[in-house]
Amino acid sequence: MENCLFCKIVRGEIKGDVIYEDEKAMALLDINPRAPGHAFVIPKEHYENLLEVPNEELGGIFLAVKKTAEKLKEKMQADALSIGINNGRVSGQEIDHLHIHIIPRFKGDGGGSFQSIIANIPDSEEKERIKKLLT
Repeated sequence: MENCLFCKIVRGEIKGDVIYEDEKAMALLDINPRAPGHAFVIPKEHYENLLEVPNEELGGIFLAVKKTAEKLKEKMQADALSIGINNGRVSGQEIDHLHIHIIPRFKGDGGGSFQSIIANIPDSEEKERIKKLLT
């Protein structure tokens, strides 16, 4: 995509703080980090979100996520990592190019689990309807 910020970084038109790169993906430090070492992985091909990625491309992208996560955990001496995707604008995705966040976590950092980002809990009737719909 010609005007996509992340595509411009991949093409070298804009500088990014690259911390990992291979033929399928690159990882960059986030310019607005939520924690020390907050990074994200982008595929080099433009895909707006996870659902657009061809199945055969997923392995390479997630191998880059794993390698980046290993590097961050070791170099940042993190106790754990939060890894997540905002998939679509309503979920918080700000740039329409798939990016997988990797946030180093430290004991006492005040952060919550992935499940703590939303509290739209279905009642028992809705749970049953959803179970029937999805099974």
